[in-house]
Amino acid sequence: MTPTTTRSSYLMRAGLVRNVRSGEHLTTFVVSGVATVLITRLFLSLSGYPQIGGKGLHIAHVLPGGVLMLIAISLLLGYVGPVVRPAAALVGGVGFGLFIDEVGKFVTSDNNYFYKPTAAIVYVAFVLIVLGSRFLSTRRPIDPREELANVIDHAVEGVAGGLSRQRRAQASELLHEVASDVQGRRETEALLAACPADEVELAAPVDAGWRALQRGFERLATHPKAATVAVVVLAIQAIGAITIAIVAGRGLGQLSVLGVTAGSLLSATFTVRGGRQLRKGNRARAVRLFELAVLVSLLMTQVFQFALTQFAAAGGMLLDLVMLGLLRAERDRMQREEELASQRRDGAVPAATTPLGLPPDPAAPRFPEDPADPA
Repeated sequence: MTPTTTRSSYLMRAGLVRNVRSGEHLTTFVVSGVATVLITRLFLSLSGYPQIGGKGLHIAHVLPGGVLMLIAISLLLGYVGPVVRPAAALVGGVGFGLFIDEVGKFVTSDNNYFYKPTAAIVYVAFVLIVLGSRFLSTRRPIDPREELANVIDHAVEGVAGGLSRQRRAQASELLHEVASDVQGRRETEALLAACPADEVELAAPVDAGWRALQRGFERLATHPKAATVAVVVLAIQAIGAITIAIVAGRGLGQLSVLGVTAGSLLSATFTVRGGRQLRKGNRARAVRLFELAVLVSLLMTQVFQFALTQFAAAGGMLLDLVMLGLLRAERDRMQREEELASQRRDGAVPAATTPLGLPPDPAAPRFPEDPADPA
């Protein structure tokens, strides 16, 4: 059982129990929010920035954004259980995107929607949301009692309307992670068993979308050429960012150009170091260094890039997000391999099986390629 601290015990006594899927919900919120900003800007540009209203009235899109955020809050306040949260995260993200897109009007005396630093302000706002969430989630590990509370959250749905096979499997998998000596575990297991079966698998488009995206990342990450492509893309992006900054920064303040240059050079340094580790066969270290290169680009380079080129920098941001998804998919795959190897050493899993109980495929590609591996 993971040891608990006084602070975590106080937070749980105060009712502040964390959701184990909070990272997924926050990602849905941020992705839908960023997509809303980009789509809104594109639509307005193509349509000539029409105004809804007339006779001195203008209905800004910040208003429907507020309505959508109100709907998301109402869903979270009005319903219990885990089912409503993905939809609330999606609706709330769209609403927040419509809201933050008009930040230029809020910070300028002349209500200037085209205020040039708007893109950088929007980008920094989403970055701060992600960093704040990461800080809160990594400051202390999830307590086993919090994991158990999340299982009970699934049971709330099952007691009222039954549990489908997929929902029951999710709850059982989470319960499996809870140590047997945690108080209430046995009762929770009995509660899950008492939930009636529901043969109707309700559509969960948000969850299905993320699972499909994760499978896609895993397939790409295991491609034999994935390592080479990753190094090339990171190197080209670093050089391209400096070039664009120098060209776009003519006549503008040099601070943004220096910021892009410094961030790109730092990303390039991590990329070169990662490439060297890859040649040495140290896959885990290489992936970590590549991740650092992408994170520096996202958290530093892109901030100044948005200040320079405004929303034209969205392409670089999307490329960074794709690279980060691929690298984390590979890191998760290596972690699963390490856990399986540990189980084999302990005798928990036969040496000739995979986590699915199937014979290993010697021809299966792996990313990055390990020169020391005879396969």
